[in-house]
Formats: sequence, C-alpha cells, structure tokens
Amino acid sequence: VAIPTTAGTGSEVGRAGVILNEQTHQKKIIFHPLMMPRVVILDPELTVSLPPAITAATGMDAFVHCFEAFCAPGFHPLADGIALEGMRLISTQLPRAYADGGDLAARMNMLAAASMGATAFQKGLGGVHAIAHPVGSLYDTHHGLTNAVILPYVMAFNRPAIETKCEIVGRTLGLKNAGFEGLLDWVLEFRQELGIPHTLAAIGVTPDRSALVGAEAAADPSAGGNPRPVDAAALEGIFLASIAGRL
Repeated sequence: VAIPTTAGTGSEVGRAGVILNEQTHQKKIIFHPLMMPRVVILDPELTVSLPPAITAATGMDAFVHCFEAFCAPGFHPLADGIALEGMRLISTQLPRAYADGGDLAARMNMLAAASMGATAFQKGLGGVHAIAHPVGSLYDTHHGLTNAVILPYVMAFNRPAIETKCEIVGRTLGLKNAGFEGLLDWVLEFRQELGIPHTLAAIGVTPDRSALVGAEAAADPSAGGNPRPVDAAALEGIFLASIAGRL
C-alpha cells in the first residue's frame, strides 16, 4: 500500500526506486514489476502542510514527467493522452495549491496529476531528467526544483524535434500562441509565478564538474528517451547553459 505525501514523483504508481551511492555520487535505478504497489491511497489532507516552495518543486517534477513523456519518441497514444491531461491539470491546479495549501480540490488534482505523470513516463523521459539526476547527486539539489530549472534549456535544445508536439501542448493549455515560442514563454512565466529560479547557479550549482555531469547524464537511462540524440558533450552544453541562463 502506497500513500504519497507529496504530489510530484508519482512513485506510488511506479515499479522503480532510486538509490544514491554516496561514495560515487551516482544515482542508480532499481526496477522490478513486484515493486508496483497493489493499492494506492491519494489523500489530499496529507499534503496540505507541504510548504509552498516544496509544493512548487514537486508539482513541477510532475509537469516535467508529463512533458518529457509526451515528447519522447515512440508510439504510445495512451501515455500521450495521460500526459496531456496531466499537464492541463497542473497548469491550473499547481498555482492554486501553491497560493493556498489548504485548497483540498487543488491538492487532490495535483495528486492525480502526479500519478498520471509517472504512469505516462513509462513511454520515456529525456534530457531534463538525464541532467537532473547527476546534478542532484553531485550538488545535493532538490530533484523537482532541478528539473524545473533545467526544463526550458532542454526545450530550447530539442526545439527542432518537438515543435509539432509543443503546438499540441499549447492548445491543450489554452495558450493564445500555441507554438513553441508561446509554450516556452508560458513555462518561463509559470516558473516565475511559482518562485522557481531561472538558473542552476541560483541554487548553488557551479560549472566545475560540468564534464562529469555530461558523462553521467549521457549514461543515464533517461537520455535514451530524449527527442534529439544526445551525447556527453551536448548534455554538458545544456548543463552549462542552465547555469549561465543562456536560452
């Protein structure tokens, strides 16, 4: 029986766990079908005391799960549909939960969206998670916050491969400009509304281990789901852009 107390990772519907090797600063994924909980209880009252900053960071983690899953290559229309509805829910419900932690309807919708994100990402993730995993282990940053900061930089890198999908996301979110530029602008404004910093430098990440981050990110399983092929050099470049704020 799994009972989440944050609305972010969606681990309650997952078949994987993450272990940090504190000596090598590597995160390793343990996967087995029997790790899937038999029963999940989503109780919004257990999340009302989550502070605004953690509400925002975990909620953005759920959004990135949905977005990367939708953009991942391959054919999985069921995951795509779940991802789109997850993003739509988060776009309206996360600001409400962030502004008022006692908003039970928003909290419930966010719990649903978090579970949906983790259901959708069976299709795949991408460069955001590939970079965020080593950054979190090397710099001890919050995973959801790291994802939220890195997201627009990976979007910019992936633009040639995701423009059509970004238009679909934009229409789903009801944006006036439903193209890539409109969605990127919305992501930047949404992050600002939730108090998410614009750069990794703002959360204490430095460029001194950029080559290691690039190498670890390239070896991360999430890298294989990126819409554009990536190697260590490309991922290191995105990481450095995320530190400097270069879009």
